[in-house]
Amino acid sequence: MSPEKMVRMANQIATFFKTQPNEDAPARVAAHINDFWEPRMRSQLRSYAENGGAGLDDIVMKAIPQC
Repeated sequence: MSPEKMVRMANQIATFFKTQPNEDAPARVAAHINDFWEPRMRSQLRSYAENGGAGLDDIVMKAIPQC
């Protein structure tokens, strides 16, 4: 998947969970990614974050260690 599409998808998940009343948005983002993204996508996201994570929402960056 292109990095741009991956960033957009991950940020959309973060945006959704920002609107929820709980403060555990990073954990909920990680759970969603673990449930719905295949292992290759999760690996690509982790690698992208390790290389700076340009454009990723802060909530996504906090979620990545749990993915």
